Amino acid sequence: MRMVTGDEVHRLLDYPGLVEGLKAFHLQDIDDSDSIHMHQPLDSGSDAVFLMLPASVQGVYALFDGRDGRPLAVIDGTALTLRKTAGDSATGADYLACHDAGLMLMVGAGAMAPHLIMAHLAVRPSIRQVLVWNRSAARAEALARDLHLEGVSISATSDLESAARRADVISCATMAQEPLIQGAWLKPGAHLDLVGSYQPQMRECDDAAMQRGRVYLDSRFFALEKTGEFCQPIAAGTFSPDDICGDLFQLARGTVAGRASPEEITVFKNAGGGHLDLGTAKFLLRRLEG
Repeated sequence: MRMVTGDEVHRLLDYPGLVEGLKAFHLQDIDDSDSIHMHQPLDSGSDAVFLMLPASVQGVYALFDGRDGRPLAVIDGTALTLRKTAGDSATGADYLACHDAGLMLMVGAGAMAPHLIMAHLAVRPSIRQVLVWNRSAARAEALARDLHLEGVSISATSDLESAARRADVISCATMAQEPLIQGAWLKPGAHLDLVGSYQPQMRECDDAAMQRGRVYLDSRFFALEKTGEFCQPIAAGTFSPDDICGDLFQLARGTVAGRASPEEITVFKNAGGGHLDLGTAKFLLRRLEG
């Protein structure tokens, strides 16, 4: 059994390779993946939420052989989650973002933000400018100062609307309870990547963004039931599951088309799921074995 450290995860899961690995994984026969959300009320009135996914636990990931149950690897779960999540968004962007995208807006400056930036640049190396917006300006400035990518200008912005109106690619990784990105801000050809929402009361864009864009997601079996981007507009009658253009399985298999023109707006919901942890861990094991 292999013991895989966080440093090894980051070294072996380079984003160009991981995106291709996830594309190949979506060609396999996986039709469903269940998860459990456990809630514990806090004194503040909010909930602490524990996400129990089919083969992963935050902090450590145990990979077993699906044929005989042998333990194959124990992997640093935090590093795996960062790489898997960013790889998921980049895989969506590879099918959906304009090939000549030049400006990216990163909304949120937490642990996911540098990985999302690096992953999007891996599939769209045409991006030469990145703007970072965060509710706390100091965190946006710190990320812009500390992340160094050759040939790429990274700076903080305090004007979310202006940056969103200019951006070719917008990636959101926040804990927002109310929409941050307005559909009216999205320019023709923009690609919107939504990562943060994982509960029905959370959302990062408004109904107009969902209506203006061609909407895709990574997996229907998690995103439709758990994320506010879908739960809320579906309940309000402003969006229907039939409006979804496709998921990563369909995009990888070629049964639905990705971006059809340079002018259309695309929206991708990165909802995650245990199947993505599994696909990333399997790709990592292949890298470990050479």
